[in-house]
Amino acid sequence: MPRTHKAALPLLAAALGTALAACGGNPQEPAATVATPATAEVQTPAVSASDAVHAFGIGPLQATALRDGSLSVPNDNAVFGVGLTPDQVSAVLSGASLDIDALHLSVQPLLVRADDRVMLFDAGAGRMMGDSAGKLGQALEAAGVAPEQVTDVFISHAHGDHVGGLVDARDALAFANATVHISQPEWEDLQAQATGGDAGMATLVAAITPKVSTFAPDAELVPGLVQSVPTPGHTPGHVSFRIRGGSDALLYVGDVVHHQVVSVQRPQWTLVFDRDAAAAAAQRTRVLEQAAASGERLYAVHFPFPGLGRIQRGGDGQLAWVPE
Repeated sequence: MPRTHKAALPLLAAALGTALAACGGNPQEPAATVATPATAEVQTPAVSASDAVHAFGIGPLQATALRDGSLSVPNDNAVFGVGLTPDQVSAVLSGASLDIDALHLSVQPLLVRADDRVMLFDAGAGRMMGDSAGKLGQALEAAGVAPEQVTDVFISHAHGDHVGGLVDARDALAFANATVHISQPEWEDLQAQATGGDAGMATLVAAITPKVSTFAPDAELVPGLVQSVPTPGHTPGHVSFRIRGGSDALLYVGDVVHHQVVSVQRPQWTLVFDRDAAAAAAQRTRVLEQAAASGERLYAVHFPFPGLGRIQRGGDGQLAWVPE
């Protein structure tokens, strides 16, 4: 989500408008796949006991949810349910026994290790959301990973709460040895927007440009391990990632969905940060329906930590998020 709606919440506004950027002025050929690491049993450092991390498996792969922070937006139809009334949103929230005054979102990038590859899916908010987020460094430390060990960062889209953590407090690369993978359409769109006067995003773009590798939205990025899945709408080049470990798979859905109840039960409702509202609503509906039919495991960046679970259809036909 970008920092484009300042009425929603000062913190959210400060966080998310620097949101539209990713990579800066070094166009590259789309989608050269990278060498495939073996996916045999992975030897990884022990994950320390911490509420900042949640370790789980994808087949033989070790994965870790990394808590970057959280954000809240008021239930005033400025962000969720645009064009509706607070009472309409409250009815959905109260039906799930949730706070009706605000909608609360988590922010959690994903770490996956495969032999000599240490892969980060999105990079959190960095300094783009004030004190409520930007805690990825502490989570990585709890997971036993140093920033210089990260080999690949896969970006679902370039809003500030997903790319802000690519640079550190000195505006230097946070992951100096990592390739930053971003889809070609998103790269082109964000290069155009990076010239629009946002100094913070311009600084980030300048820092990460030498590390950027673009890809086609439907590319196999790491053969047998990471597949890009085109899910445009929220942004023009938004992608999800299917991560495979042996016969197991996990779909990292980025910002296809945002709230574990509203996004799932009312996927057609407009979210202010969706660039193309109709396309984003169609993507939500499609991804959720397919997930319910297949039973595929999902990783939802903004659902309650650790964001891991499945979509199931109840006896009334309504879809629901079932966390692990």
